[in-house]
Amino acid sequence: MSKIIAQQPANEKQDVTSMLHTLDEAAQHELIAYLSQFLQPRRRTLIPEVLDQRTRYLTVVLENVYQPHNASAVLRSCECFGVQDVHIIEKEYSFRPNTEIVMGASKWLTLHQYREIEGQTTQTCLNALKAKGYRLVATTLHADSIPLHELPLDQPVALCFGTEKRGLSQEAHDLADLFVKIPMSGFTQSFNISVTAALFLYDLTNRLRTSPYPWQLTAAEKQALALSWYVKAVTKGEAITQQFLQKKGLLPST
Repeated sequence: MSKIIAQQPANEKQDVTSMLHTLDEAAQHELIAYLSQFLQPRRRTLIPEVLDQRTRYLTVVLENVYQPHNASAVLRSCECFGVQDVHIIEKEYSFRPNTEIVMGASKWLTLHQYREIEGQTTQTCLNALKAKGYRLVATTLHADSIPLHELPLDQPVALCFGTEKRGLSQEAHDLADLFVKIPMSGFTQSFNISVTAALFLYDLTNRLRTSPYPWQLTAAEKQALALSWYVKAVTKGEAITQQFLQKKGLLPST
């Protein structure tokens, strides 16, 4: 029987999107089938194709990136190369994407935000990733940095990028498992962060997709992500979803 694990009291504002993950597999499948009638045929075809190329084996960490156009360009690159999760650490600067640059890419990504003002530090983020089995890779001109093409992919990778001026914090350096750089042939020693991220993601996603490693999403992850994308892609998707769940008795009526 389809069910929702947790329900909000009827007198509280209902955030439908945040409740989707509480639906069981049968309810997710039923809702996807219902929403599909409101979706353009091209989008219906494209969603499973994109899901087949999505990965959580590689993830990106942005630490205190304060220039909105740079952070937005990184998000756009993540979406284009199929990297689903981006972890954003806010220290002195709040994360504010530039809508003209990100061009809607962020709505297809899963963003995890860590705000130092709320006690969520660089250590909070990186320790959580390490506990999930990620190798923490600091992109930096460290004395021990290895070239990008030598970065091993035998373990999930969390790519860490720092601020435009100072790079990654000492805390991030201390927690890193590896230091990686892009070899330079000119006088200039570094790229802009958005260019660096794009180069890293292009190289690593290409290598991953021809590797024997389990880089693709599981069937359950694909279905959950497909559902969230359907809600976002359909005009008035949240309202339609809320009505559907209420009609099925999976969500209290307002």
